[in-house]
Order: sequence, then C-alpha cells, then structure tokens
Amino acid sequence: MLRIAIPNKGSLSETAAQLLADAGYGTRRDPKTLHLIDDRNGVEFFYLRPRDIATYVARGALDVGLTGRDLLRDVCLPDAREIEALGFGRSTFRFAAPVGRFETLEQLHGKRVATSYPGLVETSLSSYGVSVDVVPLNGAVESAVQLGVADAIADVVETGTTLKQAGLETFGPVMLESEAVLIQGPNDAAGVERLLRRVRGVLVARRYVMLDYDLPADLVDAATEIATGMQSPTISPLQREGWVAVRVMLPRGDVNRIMDDLYALGARALLVTAIDNARL
Repeated sequence: MLRIAIPNKGSLSETAAQLLADAGYGTRRDPKTLHLIDDRNGVEFFYLRPRDIATYVARGALDVGLTGRDLLRDVCLPDAREIEALGFGRSTFRFAAPVGRFETLEQLHGKRVATSYPGLVETSLSSYGVSVDVVPLNGAVESAVQLGVADAIADVVETGTTLKQAGLETFGPVMLESEAVLIQGPNDAAGVERLLRRVRGVLVARRYVMLDYDLPADLVDAATEIATGMQSPTISPLQREGWVAVRVMLPRGDVNRIMDDLYALGARALLVTAIDNARL
C-alpha cells in the first residue's frame, strides 16, 4: 500500500482532507483518528504533526506526505523532495524587527534571531554570508523582541497583522514563498503517479469551468480568438440553420469577462458549468 502522511491539525489539515476526498480517497470521520486504511484505493493514511511529516518521508518510513514548503525546507533533509505544489496555505517567510531598527539582512550579522524555523533561517542567511545566534522557539515568536530574548524574528507571514500589533515590520527580501506541497521520499512506491494524476485533476477542476454557448457559424473564428480553451473549442451544428453550439474550458477567474465579450460578439444562451474532476 502507498503510505501517505497528512497533517492531523493546523491550517493545512481540513483543506488537505477535502482535496483527497475530492480525489476519491477515504478520509477520517473522527479527528482523533491517527491511522486510516483505504483498501479500495490501496493507501494508508497517517495523521501526523505537520512539522514531523517531512522527517518521516525523508527517512522512508512513509512514501508521500502533504505539508508546507516552509516545513520541508526547515528540516534540511535532501531525501524529501517536493513533487507537486497544491495552491493553498500560501505564506511568505520574512525577517521582522521593531520599526526602523534594520533595513538589510546583512545588519543581522551577529544578532539574535528568534524563530520556529532554525534550519530555514540558517539556509536563507548563508547565501548572504550572514551568521546569527538562532533562538529556537515553538509557536508564536512575535513577543521575543519585546521580552528581550532576540533582536529580530523570522517567521511565516500571511497578512502581517500580527507583526504590526507587536510593533514589528518586515525587512529585507522575501526568503521563501510557501504553500502546501506534496513531497516524496527515497521510496519509488507504486501508486504515487496515480495519486498525482488524481490530485492534479482536482486542482484543474477548481481552476477551470466549462462554458457552453450558441453562435452564428460565421463568427466561430472570432469567438475562438476570445475563448481558445485548453486546446480548442468543441463545435457542434444546431438545428437552427447557420448556428453552432460551442463548448470550451476556461479559467474560472476569466469567465465573466469572456462571457461579456462573447455576448457582445453575438453569442447567446451562455451557460457556465462547474467541473468536479478532470484528466488532461
């Protein structure tokens, strides 16, 4: 069986579970469940702390895992590698300090930096030739400067609101753009490609919709310029002479603009349909 690690709690947990459910896999009903066998799909799920997942996968105890890119980079284990970005749980890894205290990363040299990501901090600063005294903390680190244990902090930032409330500001470049990712270890396990196909199918379905519309046949070329689709539209003749039915797959975020343009061109009966899953 393919052995997959899933976050047991935290910001990635529910979205990860829904992604796998949409991909046709079994999911736990009790949040206290730590192990689930899905015989129908030939997989075992292990619900683990997100921070531990990369370690289990890198050491070959589990075949595949779903975790954050930041957590993967923090463990610094080369046998765990990212195989698919999943598009949710996005954040940035930044350095922050009291307003006006630092402007560049080089100014951190020899300073104390509090973080929950010591491996990521050291890796990020090494390319700048900067060495710091890392103060490892678990959980929120925003109070470390105020309490006198650090000169700056390094953490994942989503909106920056928490930093502002603590009197901190980010400085220097973004060290890492993070999101949820699928990772694989040293095992060349059967079932990984099927998992990837299914997950990619769900991700495509979430980003695209199907648009159907009717159009005078002599306007097809112009309509295709407006809405090309993944490859090209499907076109079928209608009983009404000189008209055709068109079906095209479009990015969800563009569909209203495209519908407006097609209607102005002469298209009618425009209908949008959600896609549950896909294989491209």
